[in-house]
Amino acid sequence: MTVRVAVIGGGRMGAGIAQVFLATGARVTVQEADDAAAAAAVERIARGLRTAESRQQDVRADEALRRLSLGPVPEAADLVIEAVPEDPKLKVEVLAAAEARIGPRALLATNTSSLSITELSAGLDGPHRLIGLHFFNPVPVQRLVEIVVTPHTPPGVLAAARRHVEALGKTGVVVNDSPGFATSRLGVLLGLEAIRMVEEGVASAEDIDTAMTLGYSHPMGPLRLGDLVGLDVRLAIAEYLHARLGPRFEPPALLREMVARGELGRKTGKGFYAWDN
Repeated sequence: MTVRVAVIGGGRMGAGIAQVFLATGARVTVQEADDAAAAAAVERIARGLRTAESRQQDVRADEALRRLSLGPVPEAADLVIEAVPEDPKLKVEVLAAAEARIGPRALLATNTSSLSITELSAGLDGPHRLIGLHFFNPVPVQRLVEIVVTPHTPPGVLAAARRHVEALGKTGVVVNDSPGFATSRLGVLLGLEAIRMVEEGVASAEDIDTAMTLGYSHPMGPLRLGDLVGLDVRLAIAEYLHARLGPRFEPPALLREMVARGELGRKTGKGFYAWDN
């Protein structure tokens, strides 16, 4: 039986999520705000699938793209994943609209990297059915998915989430709902301290990243990772965690200054590194 997946938001994360489900044989619908955003999403997905095929992975890009459609969340969807920007109001709106369209057995998930699943679910008729599926960037490469549960998550919802993650060939770790979950909380803290070290002149961004990749076997240094994620995204998450967890997550002045200057990392061509987009 073909799994029917809907992804709300076709940006870098949403496109990656759509790509990995298409690669497993699922039918995927991507919902975007307008035609231009939808066209850009299709381009991202197609480019990702063709890259995977060129690397001799078990992917047939053209065949997979025939299972891709655009439009609102289908009523028959088995799984809906929200992947819109980290704006709580926006997420609640799209999740509530999706809930109104799908059947009672469909799994409803959010890809938020730090926002409270419990608070997002409060706007739903059935808050127990929302679960966190936090994918990592780039989705086709990263093997981890954080499965975030609340005190009200039924065992059946968690079991269904595990099955979807395993079908992608990824590993799921179960985390109780808390600010920043496990990975964002640790990753952001490391990234903020690395920014403070640049700010204080302890070492260059390149040397700090090299120290972490060679000394601690991190696949990528925290500053380069921040550039890839987007320094504006880093700042927004840090501000959220600062408000919830206290001063250890206070954003450094350098981070605020860079975001104010539009130096957001890869997406603007400049952050802690220069990027050729």
